[in-house]
Amino acid sequence: MHNKMTAFIPIFIGMVWMGTAQESKIYTHAQKEFQDALTLYNNEQYQAAQTIFQKVKATTKDEETAANSAYYEANAAVRLNQQGADRLMEDFVEKYPTSTKRNSAFADVAEYYFETGKYPYALKWYNKVDQSALSRGEMDKFNFNYGYSLFSSKKTKDAEKYLEKVTNSPIYGSQAKYYLGYISYQEDDYEAANERFDQITDQNVLEEKLSYYQADMNFKLGKFEEAIALAKKQLAKSDRTEVSELNKIIGESYFNLKQYDNAIPYLAEYKGKRGKWNNTDYYFLGYCYYMQGDYANAIAQFNKIIGGTNSVSQNAYYHLAECYLKQDQKQEALNAFRNASQMEFTPEIQKDAFLNYARLSYEVGNAYEPVPQVITNYLQTYPNDTHQEEMQTLLVDSFITSKNFAGAMELLENNKGYASKETYQKVAYYRGIELFMDADYIGASENLGKSLSNAVDITFKARASYWKAEADYLLNRFADAVSGFTSFKQNPNTGLIVEAKDVDYDLAYSYFKQKEYTNAITYFNAFTNQSGNEVEKQNDGFLRLGDSYFVTRKYWPAIETYNKALALSGPEKDYASYQKAMSYGFVGRGASKIENLELFVAQYSRSSLKDDALFELGNTYVNDGQETKGLEAYDRLIKEYRGSSLVPQALMRQGLVHYNANRNEEALAKYKTVVRDYPKTQEAIQAVASAKLVYVDLGRVNEYANWVRDLDFVEVTDTELDNASFEAAQKQNRDGNVDAAIRGYRNYITEFSNGLHAVDANFSLAQLYFGKADKEAALPHYKYVADRSASEYAEQALTRVCEVYIGKQDYITAVPYLLKLENQANIQQNRTFAQSNLMKGFYQQRDYAKTLAYADKVLSTPSIDDRIKSDAQIMIARSAIATNDISKARTAYGEVLKIASGATAAEALYYDAYFKNGDDDYESSNISVQKLAKDYATYKEWGGRGLVLMAKNFYALGDAYQATYILDSVIANFGQYPEIIADAKAELAIIKSKESQSNSSVDPNQN
Repeated sequence: MHNKMTAFIPIFIGMVWMGTAQESKIYTHAQKEFQDALTLYNNEQYQAAQTIFQKVKATTKDEETAANSAYYEANAAVRLNQQGADRLMEDFVEKYPTSTKRNSAFADVAEYYFETGKYPYALKWYNKVDQSALSRGEMDKFNFNYGYSLFSSKKTKDAEKYLEKVTNSPIYGSQAKYYLGYISYQEDDYEAANERFDQITDQNVLEEKLSYYQADMNFKLGKFEEAIALAKKQLAKSDRTEVSELNKIIGESYFNLKQYDNAIPYLAEYKGKRGKWNNTDYYFLGYCYYMQGDYANAIAQFNKIIGGTNSVSQNAYYHLAECYLKQDQKQEALNAFRNASQMEFTPEIQKDAFLNYARLSYEVGNAYEPVPQVITNYLQTYPNDTHQEEMQTLLVDSFITSKNFAGAMELLENNKGYASKETYQKVAYYRGIELFMDADYIGASENLGKSLSNAVDITFKARASYWKAEADYLLNRFADAVSGFTSFKQNPNTGLIVEAKDVDYDLAYSYFKQKEYTNAITYFNAFTNQSGNEVEKQNDGFLRLGDSYFVTRKYWPAIETYNKALALSGPEKDYASYQKAMSYGFVGRGASKIENLELFVAQYSRSSLKDDALFELGNTYVNDGQETKGLEAYDRLIKEYRGSSLVPQALMRQGLVHYNANRNEEALAKYKTVVRDYPKTQEAIQAVASAKLVYVDLGRVNEYANWVRDLDFVEVTDTELDNASFEAAQKQNRDGNVDAAIRGYRNYITEFSNGLHAVDANFSLAQLYFGKADKEAALPHYKYVADRSASEYAEQALTRVCEVYIGKQDYITAVPYLLKLENQANIQQNRTFAQSNLMKGFYQQRDYAKTLAYADKVLSTPSIDDRIKSDAQIMIARSAIATNDISKARTAYGEVLKIASGATAAEALYYDAYFKNGDDDYESSNISVQKLAKDYATYKEWGGRGLVLMAKNFYALGDAYQATYILDSVIANFGQYPEIIADAKAELAIIKSKESQSNSSVDPNQN
């Protein structure tokens, strides 16, 4: 047994030895590989090292070697930024919890992330470190790195705790104090920051960073000279971003020291935050230029301050306004003063800005609000101001110069004692003239009457008398017109007034319209005998004087006067020639009458009086016994002028000629033609009566009875009662009892709807209603007359029907009547009226071709006044705009601008600015808009459009402030015009989007 044991032991021992020898060999080999990998790791060859560590970890039997390999494998993964590196390190900690490298693992990874600047990652691993296991030296490094990682992660309160622990460290102390100071600096605790910075001893830290922050802190503490010195010292060794900020510190320090010339180059070198300045940056540089008297450069900076709503902006806008004034840019100054006056940050600036805004409003006009309202607001805001007397004087004048007479009258009516009686007189006068020019004659007469009731200034009293008389004349108030013109003539100052030249002409017409021809002759004579009259008016004066003689049967003076008219170059020669021929007839010169009528027919083939001439020619030939020539003249009239009211009369005359010559059948044919073609007319009634005589002569009474039975307009009426009823109404009318006359005519029309005087009654009733300004009541009666074209009143009634519908802007209903008036009018003035309104009606219906055709007709008419020419050119211009014919529109608006007034002039002036903007002539375009604002402030829509255009001009000229301020003001003040607001908002969005690229104070989304 012993031998067996002995024999066994060597084997066992051998086995053990053999096993030990194998393990030693493996261990030795693994250790060598581990050492090789460690060498590679320390040489930062992490990929090669990691591969070997993985192999050693997998093959070694030694727990510590495996743990160490796992540790370095994970560390290499971290340094190689491999996905899952964190997981490898966490696996190491979990698998080898007793490894001596467990705490080092956390610290090493944290330190690696710290050194590579990945501070949030570093914090994650520093949080895992067991601080109690660290040595004193390791603890200082840990506290600094952890504190700095917290600092870099914006966790400044936590960072302070750890950085405070190493302030006395010879290695980390200076840097810790720097970052602690920087935290105080960021928190605006400059005293604490300075205390920390003063404790720094490391020269490298002092040289690298400290001068910048100390410069900034001294600036913020108001120690500007120290800030300048430190910032200049730091400039040479700073990067681009710091250089920009240091220039800002130096520039603003000089600014605060009021050394503006020194500040400018440094402020100009500032690059802004992320390449953008803000409103305050522009203010500093602009103010420096302003204080140096360099107003152009000051404007270039101030006008980049957009949408400011603080005291800096108020200051900037005030100084910007001053700069504009220095450059004589008054419209721009007005906007800037207005903006500054709307801010309440500095009351003194607000008040002075308001004062200058009021002054400039008076001087250059104001498109935002009436100038009188601006000045009134100032006086109400500052009632005890030392400038009160100046403002009151400007207020008085502004009523007139701003031409906002409607607003002025409203203001004065509500504040009776606010202005002097003379001021009220002038404003009421100008408002009356304004309404007169807009064809509101009732309003004109009313306001001019108010002016006369407050008459102080004799000259204005004279003018008000004249124009009120003109308005009354146009309202058919002829007696009032006579009174007004007479009062004007009696004013001692009339000799100095341009209106005096025509007053005799106006008086003559006022009498003429009342059929007071003797007085008319007196004043027409007085007018035509004076020198210097316009040819057209002189010609018209002769014509009406001739008419007055003619009506009063003074035919030889009439002939002489008509000859004087024919000797001039004025219009209506055909009329003078016709009247001259008629006058010859009344003095028994039949041959001269025939000769002149034949000459007329040949010479004036297109005259509206040609049908009258043919009718009279026929009459004269018949009276002279030349029946054949007479019948031929009537035939020519009937053939060439089917629509003439004289055709039924010519037919009746032919019937009478045939009847007198015993040509009964021919006579009957003529009478029946009248009845058939012109029923319900006076001629038709007369034709029935004349036919009856023929039938009686022929013994065919039954045939007559059968014929008459089918005529619905022939009634069995009491003719005497008909005449008596009509005459009663006529008498009331002649006596001036308007209301009684109206009742009389209405009774007649009710009782005798188809009476002998139905046309006369309807026309007279319509005229009375019209004279009372009751146009709706007048309308059906004018239509009754207008629909009976053979009436002598047809043309006048037709004109009134058109006037009423046009007054209601009802062109759709008006157009058929206007067309009828154009075709039937004998008076050129009425034809022109029809054509000019057809032009407007077709424009309203967007029929631009017909609009242009009628505009050409109007413009080709001789002797039309400027208002009608202006209307025609406006229609051409608007149609051209609508059809995008810019060249034609431009020409037409140019013509309008020469002669227009009121709203038309405002429109033309806007388009003048519009076309200049299209030519890139922005300054000239702005001049036109300024004129629009000053002279036509009443027409707010055009003013609003002009302001949007002005904003575009200013932006094109590089003035973003003016552009945005104007657009903001339009949006705030023109809400009743949605299209203008939309245009302004769109333009403002474009500008703000562009400006936000260089100005951080501009929010492109705020509109």
